[in-house]
Amino acid sequence: MAHIQPLLKTSRRQLLRLRAVTASIWSLTGPITSTGAWAQTGPAVKAPELLRLGYQKSAVNLVILKQQGVLEKRFPQTKVAWYEFPAGPQLLEALAVGSLDFGLTGDSPPVFAQAAGKDLVYAGAEPSKPESSAILVPKDSPIRTLADLKGRKIALQKGSSAHYLLVQAVDKAGLQWSDIQPIYLAPADARAAFERKSVDAWVIWDPFYAATELAIQPRVLTTGKGLSGNNSFYLASRTFATQHPDTVGALFEELTRADQFVQAHRADAIKLISDFSGLDAGVVSLFLQRRPPSPVGLLKPGMVVDQQRVANAFARLALIPKTVQVADIVWQPKPGLSAQVSSQ
Repeated sequence: MAHIQPLLKTSRRQLLRLRAVTASIWSLTGPITSTGAWAQTGPAVKAPELLRLGYQKSAVNLVILKQQGVLEKRFPQTKVAWYEFPAGPQLLEALAVGSLDFGLTGDSPPVFAQAAGKDLVYAGAEPSKPESSAILVPKDSPIRTLADLKGRKIALQKGSSAHYLLVQAVDKAGLQWSDIQPIYLAPADARAAFERKSVDAWVIWDPFYAATELAIQPRVLTTGKGLSGNNSFYLASRTFATQHPDTVGALFEELTRADQFVQAHRADAIKLISDFSGLDAGVVSLFLQRRPPSPVGLLKPGMVVDQQRVANAFARLALIPKTVQVADIVWQPKPGLSAQVSSQ
């Protein structure tokens, strides 16, 4: 919240109201136990009768909440429904057609969704995770530099964070997008193609990255470091965010508490995530090592700027049908409040 006063002229009463809306995101209200969830949840919030959440295996904070049943306790009068997706584009499609209220994706899916006219908003964000995605090649591959990707078949999920990482890698190599052969595949199909060597490289994120790394020991051509911040965003339907701002704030609080649990009780977190995903504990441990502390809050100004770079890159290559202004769909918790205000 410290960045609010330099950005806005607002009364103390308005500032306190904003803090209430975001549910004291950065102030955790109960101790965390090593054997269960946290000892208590935050104050009661009037939530909708049905809360539909979309998540992926990489959505650590959401997975912890699901496994611990925290939201069911926080919203006792609400039916909490959980839906898993293989990647962000599929999740946002469900959100856009009214099948979800809230979910987590990487940086690229909301750009493609906005360009397609989908009615959704950036509700919040986690810190960047550049080490959590990579371009992989077989360990015996002749590909040694990014420039060696020229003419190669590269597997990736279209419209995912991997898509932007590859755009940046191609640009850094001094190549044109037309110099490579993108093969658009969902993660499971991409791994199969990569193992068969029917593609030359694969752009992927954790935990798929960690699972492949431990199973077949590919060579990491590059991670996202220096190429893509790999930001993670919480998206919501505009109707849900507008009608239930207190619920969004409570979600931020519990997601941040879930991250505190992951940081303070790593072994317990690994077991919970492993039990949920079926992934080996070693895989979970590896991908959590690459994941920085990830509290949840409103978008910082720098995140909006970074996300606009993502949008501009896709527009420049005509990979989306039109240029978009990211700030246009950043959620404003109350009328007149700058969409770019940080919650820290």
